[in-house]
Amino acid sequence: MFYFFPVSVTSYELSHLAALEAEAVHVFREVAATFERPVLLFSGGKDSVVMLHAAAKAFWPAPLPFPVLHVDTGHNFDEVLRFRDETVAAFGLRLEVASVQDDLDAGRVVEETGPRASRNRLQTVTLLRAIREGRFDAVFGGARRDEEKARAKERVFSFRDEHGQWDPRAQRPELWNLYNGRHRRGEHIRVFPLSNWTELDIWQYIRDERIALPPLYYAHKRSVVQRDGMLLAATRFLSLLDGETPYEATVRFRTVGDATCTGCVESSATTPSEVVAEVAATRVTERGATRADDRISEAGMEDRKREGYF
Repeated sequence: MFYFFPVSVTSYELSHLAALEAEAVHVFREVAATFERPVLLFSGGKDSVVMLHAAAKAFWPAPLPFPVLHVDTGHNFDEVLRFRDETVAAFGLRLEVASVQDDLDAGRVVEETGPRASRNRLQTVTLLRAIREGRFDAVFGGARRDEEKARAKERVFSFRDEHGQWDPRAQRPELWNLYNGRHRRGEHIRVFPLSNWTELDIWQYIRDERIALPPLYYAHKRSVVQRDGMLLAATRFLSLLDGETPYEATVRFRTVGDATCTGCVESSATTPSEVVAEVAATRVTERGATRADDRISEAGMEDRKREGYF
């Protein structure tokens, strides 16, 4: 005799953040199944930290099946480097460091001079060298489409030719989230699992998942200099212009990069929830507000991406 019991059926829907996480997990697994030598770019910044967190979920309980790569300009914030090393140890990661200084010493790039000099653009040569030497065929990056108009043109699987260069007109369609990773020897694919996330999504995810970040993402007192409408940290890497006087302010960083071109904003937000509230009210992207390297020209980011930049 069979007994049938009534079963209550409830609808199952993913939240917005859960859907974004599921998409990122799918992308990581797709790459692991398709490519031979992937690598994840890890700077210690918030986007690469969230990307690493999603990657760890994609393959848990196994370790990541690929190494992480940091392109080191030599002008990084000390707090970020400490956090990078602590994270590598905590996750048991294989860390590879590609140094801009090595390319300077070898004469492959030339150091910029002057008070506004930065090593940020020099990273392209170092990144392409690391990809070539590591024979990486897929490179995970934490770029998001909401950051900047050139990045808004990116696909999730972004094709790069044998010179590491990007042509926005030569990208492949991704209908129904189907990704084409075909490439010839010497070519590679940049993969952006967080393409559809926004800065607000990132911070809500950090809050909900209780993800640790470098302390400079939260309000703290720091010596700063006002330049070109931005607040730059007065570090040992920054050369002062005539008339510039450092002063102390309570600030936090919305994005982290080379210390010579990454600005901060005045803020009192000391927790992820407070940052979420602050980001929800802003109308300027973090790169638009705090990255001096994006102001070199109207198409500055796109020009660098064509050369092989992140």
